[in-house]
Amino acid sequence: MIGAILSQGTRIYRIVVNGNSIVFNDGQQEATINNLKLSKSGVIKEFPDLNNRDDWREEAIRRFKEKLKKFKTEDEKLIYLVEDLEKHGFTPLYKQRQGCRVEVWK
Repeated sequence: MIGAILSQGTRIYRIVVNGNSIVFNDGQQEATINNLKLSKSGVIKEFPDLNNRDDWREEAIRRFKEKLKKFKTEDEKLIYLVEDLEKHGFTPLYKQRQGCRVEVWK
């Protein structure tokens, strides 16, 4: 299990990767990939072929999960997630592997 703490403005967020299970936490509630709020315009930018589909959200989540399963380690998954969130204004602060001390994100 590995996790990261990120900030966006004054808000603090945490991501925990445990195998293929990923949990996002904003300090008040937790969400899995299935519970994420997605904007249709953002999904269409990433997957233009989903523009006219009624199930665009479910298909985007399925593709996202497939992409995450291709990574071999939890560390690779976390790095991918953090790099993707950096594009949306999140700043990585810390990283922690289970049983280890917190490290400053580099």
